[in-house]
Amino acid sequence: MKFIIRSLKLAALLFCFSPLFYSAHGEDTRPNVILVITDDQGYGDLSCHGNPRLLTPNIDRLYQQSIHLTDYHVSPTCAPTRSALMSGHFANRTGVWHTINGRSIIRSNEVLMPRIFSDSGYRTAMYGKWHLGDNYPSRPEDRGFQEVFRHGGGGVGQTPDFWDNAYFDCTYFHNGKTEAAAGFCTDVYFQQAMKWMKTRKGKKQPFFTYIATNAPHGPNHSPSQFSKPYADLGVKTANFFGMISNIDDNMGKLLKFLDDEALADNTILIFTTDNGTAGGQKIWNAGMRAQKGSEYDGGHRVPFFIRWPDGNIEGGHDITQLTAHVDILPTFIELLNLKEPQGIQFDGRSLVPLLEKQKTSWPDRILVTDSQRIRNPEKWRKSAVMSSRWRLINGKELYDIKTDPGQKENLASARPDKVKKFRQAYEQWWNSMVDSFKDDVEIVIGNDRENPATLTAHDWFLHQEYSPWNHSGIRSQKGARSGFWNIKVDQAGHYKIELRRWPKESGFAIAADVAPGSDVPGVPAYRTTPGKGFDAKSASLSIGKIHKKKTIDNARKDQGVTFELDLKAGDTQLSGTFIDANGKELGAYYAYITRL
Repeated sequence: MKFIIRSLKLAALLFCFSPLFYSAHGEDTRPNVILVITDDQGYGDLSCHGNPRLLTPNIDRLYQQSIHLTDYHVSPTCAPTRSALMSGHFANRTGVWHTINGRSIIRSNEVLMPRIFSDSGYRTAMYGKWHLGDNYPSRPEDRGFQEVFRHGGGGVGQTPDFWDNAYFDCTYFHNGKTEAAAGFCTDVYFQQAMKWMKTRKGKKQPFFTYIATNAPHGPNHSPSQFSKPYADLGVKTANFFGMISNIDDNMGKLLKFLDDEALADNTILIFTTDNGTAGGQKIWNAGMRAQKGSEYDGGHRVPFFIRWPDGNIEGGHDITQLTAHVDILPTFIELLNLKEPQGIQFDGRSLVPLLEKQKTSWPDRILVTDSQRIRNPEKWRKSAVMSSRWRLINGKELYDIKTDPGQKENLASARPDKVKKFRQAYEQWWNSMVDSFKDDVEIVIGNDRENPATLTAHDWFLHQEYSPWNHSGIRSQKGARSGFWNIKVDQAGHYKIELRRWPKESGFAIAADVAPGSDVPGVPAYRTTPGKGFDAKSASLSIGKIHKKKTIDNARKDQGVTFELDLKAGDTQLSGTFIDANGKELGAYYAYITRL
C-alpha cells in the first residue's frame, strides 16, 4: 500500500512506530533507506546534467525516476559536508571545518543520523568513507552504525588508513577489525552493502544503508576498462571519469538488486555528492564558476536525486527552491516519523512539503556555506551567503544567480541594499556558533570501546601547516614535521604509549628506508613514493606537564619506543618526537596507547 505522511500537522500527532507504518500482521512497513554519496563528483559530472563526454546511463535512469533538488548546496570540501549531512547542523557548529589537523573530528555531543535511525528501530550499516574521526567516540560504530566496512581517514591511502592501501585489493576496517577484500574499492563497498541488505530482506526491521565512496577523490585510479573510453583526455581526467563510470556501473547493479529482491518500491534511494568537482570542470561544469573548495557555486552546488515509489516520490520532478545538506536529517525525521532527539534545534528544515508537492507556501531563506581549512575559522573566509536568487561572496561580491549563473558580474555597488541584508544574515549565523570555535574536539584514550587506541599524524593540531595526511607524505616526510593531539584520558590508570615513525602493520624499523610499492592503474599511487627512515638516537614524550625521554639503542632495528606512566583522567595534549644525532626532530607519526 502506498503511503506517505501528508502534513506536518499529522506528523506531529504521530509517535514513533506509528501503527500506520505496520501491516495487519504487525510487520514494520516503514521504507528502507539507501543514501549513496560520492566524493569530489560535481554537478556537471553526470550526462543527465549535460556532460558532453562522460556517460552515466544508470544514474541517468535513476534521475528519470527521481525527484531532483536542483539548487542543493553542501560544503566546499569533504568532511564538513558529511558532518552537516549527518547532524543537521552547519559544519562549523559541529567542529568539522577542515579535512585534517584535528578539525575533521566531529563533536561528541552531536546526535547523528545513524543514531536516530537506530534508536527508531532501523538496522544501520555504512560502507566506504566516514571522515568524521577514526577514534572513539567519533567512529561510525560509536555513532549509531551497527555494521561498518570502511577505510581510514578521508580516503584510501590516507594516513589513518591501513598501510599502503591503494584502491585495489585493500585491507578495510570491518566492525573495528582489519579485513582484506579483493577488487576495486568502489566495487567492494557496493558488494558488501548488497550482501548485507540481502541478509536483512524478510526481517521485521527496515534498514538504513549509507554507501559513501571515496571515488572519484584523488589520487585518480580506475579499473582500466572504465578509464579507457576517456584516454584521450589524459591520465588524470581519464581516471577521474573512469571512477565515475565505475560508480555508475555499481549504481546499475544496485538498481537491479533492488528490483530482483523486490525492494525497490518501498526503499528510499538517494544519490548525491559531497562537494563540487575535483577533476571535470574543464570538460563540463554546468555553467558554474569554480570547483571543489570554492565559495562560488561550482564548489558547493551538487546533485541530489531521491526516489521512493511507494511514497509517490518519483517521476522526474524538479524542486527548484534553495536546499542544503542540513535539511536532510530533519526531512528523514518527519518523513519516516523517526524519534527526534530532545533539546536539539536543527539548522536545516524538513523538505517534506516540497517532496510531497504540497501547495503550502515555502518562504525564501538565506543559507551560508564556507570553506575554513585552517585551525580556527576566520570571519567571511571563503564564504557564500545564499538565497534562491542572490549570492554574496566573501561579504563583498554580489551575484544575481538567476541571470548570471556563472557569477561573472559583481552587482555589489549597484545593490547595496542586498549586500547589507546578506551581511546582516551572515553576522547572525556567525555569532550563533563563534563561541564554540576554540572548544577543541578530543580523541579519547583509555576507554574500553577502543583500547588500545591508534593516533596518527593526520589528526595533529597545527596552526597553518598541513599534516602528513597520506601515505606518500608519511613516506617522504612531507608536511609538518611535528604536532600534538588533543586527548581526553577516560580513566585514570597505568598506560603504555608506543611511538612509531612507521605504522605497526608495516613492520618497519624507525630508521628503515622503504622501497617504492607497486603501482595501480592511473596516476602514481601514494605507496610508490620512496620512504625515508629517520636515524633517531632518542625519543621524547609529552603529556600535559609530564615529559619523558628515552635513548634509542638501534633505530635500524627498533620499530618503536615504549613509555609506561600513570595518567589522571581529564583533558590534555600529547606529542611524541624522535631526535637524531644532530638534534633534528621528527614527530612520531603514529602513537599506540593502551590502558593496562
